[in-house]
Amino acid sequence: MARMAAAVMVVAVMAAAVLAGGARAQLMEGFYMHSCPQAEKIIKEYVEQQTPSVPGIAATLIRTHFHDCFVRGCDASVLLNATGGNEAEKEATPNLTLRSFKFIDRIKAIVEKECPGVVSCADILALAARDSVVAIGGPSWSVPTGRRDGTVSIKQEALDQIPAPTMNFTELLQSFQNKSLNLADLVWLSGAHTIGIAHCNSFTERLYNFTGRGGPQDADPSLDKVYAAHLRQPNKCPTPTDNTTIVEMDPGSFKTFDISYYRNLLKRRGLFQSDAALITDAASKADILSVVNGPPDFFFKVFAGSMVKMGAIEVKTGTEGEIRKHCAVVNKH
Repeated sequence: MARMAAAVMVVAVMAAAVLAGGARAQLMEGFYMHSCPQAEKIIKEYVEQQTPSVPGIAATLIRTHFHDCFVRGCDASVLLNATGGNEAEKEATPNLTLRSFKFIDRIKAIVEKECPGVVSCADILALAARDSVVAIGGPSWSVPTGRRDGTVSIKQEALDQIPAPTMNFTELLQSFQNKSLNLADLVWLSGAHTIGIAHCNSFTERLYNFTGRGGPQDADPSLDKVYAAHLRQPNKCPTPTDNTTIVEMDPGSFKTFDISYYRNLLKRRGLFQSDAALITDAASKADILSVVNGPPDFFFKVFAGSMVKMGAIEVKTGTEGEIRKHCAVVNKH
């Protein structure tokens, strides 16, 4: 219970904590209050209006925000197109299935019409991710603003720094610690897998070729056999090379922001190896049990707290970076 009470306090003070020290000190709630007072309202209303007609937008916006923050900090570098023969982050394998670029571009165009050259793409992404989760009935969290947009995007950095679905617990934790996030943040942010879908090729090695021998008998032993058989069905992932079919990450509940993802983990029904890894560590498993056995709003509160921390990773503020006019390209100087 002490852990749960502490988590509630964390969310209440998290915005203040973000304001402590370094570049983060320049992030603040209501940053655009005078320079573009309608900005947050415009973003929120657009997201609320579009979410019902754009299935899965909350999941892909959260994922885009996460992938952005893990490479060069939360600076919208994931939104940049390649230039001059250099491959950008969005061309890296983890980002090929992100479907939020045009959505963010449309929001940016509306905001630019209201206040040209004022609101960063990085802030728009952070706000839209939060608002989309709220729109599907998930938690809200503080989004201090004032991020600036980066001007560099490198494919290899995304490949090197975005946590892979094949990682074990040690690798996952190190990846998060590299970004000043801790074990609890790893567990809570993984909870975003309660919504969304995944392509078969991101996990079929667990179904057919886990040790290299091949075939359906060579499945990951940490994966529940009944669930594995379900995933190998003709309408799911019947071959190890399927790269087009999609399945629910949280079966039966993939449109609902809830704790069923964690319940599935305890039944050995996490879709990715990185999901399954969360119950291989005693402290991580204890956190999962605290969610499953805790009060209904506990997950919402701890997830919100970790999202605030993630949204402040290595942000650019002040005179760093720029405010892009178009999210996919740097400004002409």
